[in-house]
Amino acid sequence: MLEPLGLDARTADVYGLLLANRDWGTREIADRLGITPAEAQAAVERLTALRLLHRSDASGGLRPADPALGLRDLLNERKRELAGRQEAVARCEAGMAELVGTYSELYAGRTQPVAQRFLGVEAVQERIRELSAEAVSECLTFNPGGAQSRASLAASKPLDRALLERGVRMRTVYLDSVRNDAVTTEYAEWLTDLGGEVRTAPSLPVRMLLFDRRTVIVPADPENTRKGAVQLAEPGVVVGLAGLFDRVWESAVPLGTRQDRDEEGLTRQEKELLRLLGTGLTDEAAGRRLGLSLRTVRRMMAELMKRLGASSRFEAGLRAARREWV
Repeated sequence: MLEPLGLDARTADVYGLLLANRDWGTREIADRLGITPAEAQAAVERLTALRLLHRSDASGGLRPADPALGLRDLLNERKRELAGRQEAVARCEAGMAELVGTYSELYAGRTQPVAQRFLGVEAVQERIRELSAEAVSECLTFNPGGAQSRASLAASKPLDRALLERGVRMRTVYLDSVRNDAVTTEYAEWLTDLGGEVRTAPSLPVRMLLFDRRTVIVPADPENTRKGAVQLAEPGVVVGLAGLFDRVWESAVPLGTRQDRDEEGLTRQEKELLRLLGTGLTDEAAGRRLGLSLRTVRRMMAELMKRLGASSRFEAGLRAARREWV
């Protein structure tokens, strides 16, 4: 109960004994409380430090202080200490408010958000226009999703022309499936005539725009681009995505060139279809990755099964693996 005053239970017991038995020494105290003489001596020294026990000038013996005065003095001393600490805390609080403002500014200057999100098609298009206007050296694009609409391609022409006229290098990768779309190939030819470069690949990992290898725009949800986009500027992320683009670009084929078949007579699109279905994707999901309709995917798979002499998808997978088609 008196611990806040610095008086633990044992020390309080010793104090009580000395109030009742003023001629006792540490041995008598130890015997009564069942403690060692050293423990009794420690309690006496503690009482002396608290000024609840004094040495008599005449005899040199122990003389307990009046508890009404001694304990009151201890309480007042603790109150003064508490008031001093409260005052110090108040000063710290005032100083902290000032420092928090300064440190927050420094912290904000050292840490930048990893991603910035843009909601809605209009907000994304506006941000792309801003980044296009700021680009100085390069614009790299992954364009999955198959054939592009005439309206979408027409809307992008002013931005593309402005970039190329400023000397910005433009490289775009579409899906192989756009080779069968007159509108997209017409646009690609227009872009190439202005100095742009267009290639195609069987499938693409994600829709992406990369400006000057410093800023990347990707969909917030790859399955629904209408949910908005995310802008990334973290160097580690940007370098990784730029490296991914370079690898895909190296294996992609210029749109104006003919697609060759390999020694087994397979197109890259057919091999990619087998690979995607082998990973467990449905015909519909594989079609989205390739930019093909469900009907086209099923027709291609039927032709591949016929060439493999397989009566089921499972058998076709085994035979394709045996022939190292996948």
